[in-house]
Amino acid sequence: MAREEFIRLQKVLAECGVASRRKSEELIERGAVKVNGRVAHIGDKVNPKKDRITVHNKKITYASKPKYRYIMLNKPRGFVTTMSDEHGRKCVADLIKDVDVRVYPVGRLDKDSEGMLIFTNDGAFANTVMHPKKSIYKVYRVTVRPSIDEEQIIALETGIEIDGKKTAPAQVRVITRQEGRVVLEIVLHEGRNREIRKMCEKLGLEVARLKRTAIGQVKMGMLKQGDWRDLTQEEVKKLSANPNPPKNQNY
Repeated sequence: MAREEFIRLQKVLAECGVASRRKSEELIERGAVKVNGRVAHIGDKVNPKKDRITVHNKKITYASKPKYRYIMLNKPRGFVTTMSDEHGRKCVADLIKDVDVRVYPVGRLDKDSEGMLIFTNDGAFANTVMHPKKSIYKVYRVTVRPSIDEEQIIALETGIEIDGKKTAPAQVRVITRQEGRVVLEIVLHEGRNREIRKMCEKLGLEVARLKRTAIGQVKMGMLKQGDWRDLTQEEVKKLSANPNPPKNQNY
């Protein structure tokens, strides 16, 4: 008789495209997940081929060989990075309704920011991309008002204390200067919540526009706002490996 396979519940949820493992653990902790009608707990293992798993009372279907998708979206402003919202706000899920499998965002952009978002149903890939040890850099085009001086640029590059902790060193380059506004390219190596906005606020700068243009070596390119496309195999490979930019080389 073949030995039954038991897998940690959060891993099954991630492989089914419900959420990342970390977010799946949060769902379990909130009591939103049930196994065979009973509320699940962190540490539970299941036989996904036999056990009935539900999230918010909706049954989850497990495939032994899931069809993985890796998607890039150009997120417009005004959309929250969630797959549903209890307050009725516009969600990024609305922009990828035509994707034929259930995917979830890897990381986030705040409601007022725009640009590149990655979606997947591959839990292992999502964990790799989001893991702090990977320190995957992200590139942003940021319009600030009214101007910026060398001292403020140095402060952004060396780190600013926000929420009681100093930010990691960033890379800052001035793209254009106009009267009353400056366009910057900022490269971050950490993913703290609203980090650029909080750093600029500390320096007395107003962020008029914030757009993510690249994650690691993968660039958004000419993808139209609100549109999505599948990542190429080479792009998935780059994000999975993601060496940091070599020294003395443009990012």
